[in-house]
Formats: sequence, C-alpha cells, structure tokens
Amino acid sequence: MYPIFLTLHNILRWVVVIAGLVTVIRALAGWLGNRPFTRADNSAGALYTISLDIQILVGLLLYFAFSPLTRMIFEGLDQVMQSDTARFFALEHSLAMVVAAVLAHVGRSQRKREPDRQKHRAGAIWYVLSLLVLLASIPWPFLEPGRPWLRLLGLVF
Repeated sequence: MYPIFLTLHNILRWVVVIAGLVTVIRALAGWLGNRPFTRADNSAGALYTISLDIQILVGLLLYFAFSPLTRMIFEGLDQVMQSDTARFFALEHSLAMVVAAVLAHVGRSQRKREPDRQKHRAGAIWYVLSLLVLLASIPWPFLEPGRPWLRLLGLVF
C-alpha cells in the first residue's frame, strides 16, 4: 500500500501546484484587470482547495498508517529534532501544508459576499499566501530533504 499512496501523493502534488498557480493567476488578473468574478474563477478556487484537502488526506494516511519513515520517527522522537530530514517530515512539512490549506480556505470563504473586485483581491491575497507556504514546504529534489520530481510505483524521475 505504501508505494501506491506515495505515488498518489506525488502525482497529487502536481495537481495542487497547477491548480494553485491557475487560481492565483485568475485572482490576480481579475483584481488587477477589474474583471467580473466568473463561475470559472469560483471553480478554480474550489479545485485548488479540494485538491489540497485530498492531498492532505493522502499525506495523513502516509504519515499515520503507511510510511516507514514516520514509523521510525515515532520510535525515536527524541532524535527527530537533530535530523533535518526527520524534522522536516515529522513536523515542518505537515504543519506547513495544513497552514497552506487553512489560508486557501480563508481565501475561498472571504470571497463569498463581496463585490467582484474585492472577491478577486481577497482571493489573490489569500491564495498567494497559501501557494507560497505550499511551495516552500514541498520536498523539492534540489533541497536537503528532497524527493524525486515524479514517482510512479517505484520508478523515480
């Protein structure tokens, strides 16, 4: 089960990042271009928050049920803070992703009863913050706790 959930988590990363970028671009274009708030704008925000929620759910399943890394972390909690990689996955990554999801949900809820320009403005601010936290918390291959760009059931790219 671990390889399946790890692959799903990796693929969903790209769905979340792309949905987040599209949502931020739409919100900024709407705000700065003074465009009307459309159904597509609303759908982009919904796709971003829903994909982020699903990603967190898969991540929590990995964290608490399937990952051998977190099993080792739970067995040696006293040593977790001494290892950058262990601390990143035990604490920083998980916490930051929850913060990113909260920021995205705040952005989505802030837009409900506002005029169009304020909907775009609120979305732009909250979605940009969410996306920045998200991007800073992904274990990119070029960072210390890095992971591959793409995993497909044991194949890594």
